[in-house]
Amino acid sequence: MNVGILGAGAMGRVLADMTDEKEGFSLAGTVEPLRGEELGDLPEPDVIVDFSNPANLELLADFCEKKGCPAVIATTGYSREQMERIRALSRSVPVVFSANYSLGINVMKRVLSEITPILEDFFDMEIIEKHHNKKLDAPSGTALMLLEAMDGRGEYDHVFGRHGDRKREKEIGIHAIRGGNIAGEHTAIYAGEDEILEIKHTATSKKIFAAGALKAAEFVAKAPAGFYNMEDVLFGQRKEK
Repeated sequence: MNVGILGAGAMGRVLADMTDEKEGFSLAGTVEPLRGEELGDLPEPDVIVDFSNPANLELLADFCEKKGCPAVIATTGYSREQMERIRALSRSVPVVFSANYSLGINVMKRVLSEITPILEDFFDMEIIEKHHNKKLDAPSGTALMLLEAMDGRGEYDHVFGRHGDRKREKEIGIHAIRGGNIAGEHTAIYAGEDEILEIKHTATSKKIFAAGALKAAEFVAKAPAGFYNMEDVLFGQRKEK
């Protein structure tokens, strides 16, 4: 499989190295729009993996639509309008989109969606996420993904960075920490009377995200047009057409 990478930042470099090393994969090349490079310069990629910036979405979408090329989108921080553009792209080509490509995080997401209905009447729920000091968006896309898993029915208020004097209502708190070179840490807390359950995922290397993205690339290269996430990749459940 010939993989083209959009974005030459830290994740793009890690992904390029892992692509070169993985059996059955080859690197078509890495494109960095900030250097004036274009996806059209790549030699016939079978899939594009995007670890770049929301500003590059139109460049990615135009290329994939024109070439019929599947896409794995790992960039976060998109606006609502940009998410609509991604879904429009998925009507032409298969697209995997996820805020986090770690296999562990996606299993955690599944666990939270299954245990929350059991615990929510007896436990207060909070999410804490920690990242390095260069991460721009807060809370992280992963924290929002876990929030969606915990509040699947949309019944809770979402309180970001709680402050001031107020009584706790039916809510889930989401808190972001930025510092040092923390690769990524997410904790879901269920706090009840006399017991606390914490489910925590810690990333110690960016390699886990690249490994998941390559697994998604294998999946999307064989899939029909549609909008997929990592649950589809891991558990074989198609979510949206």
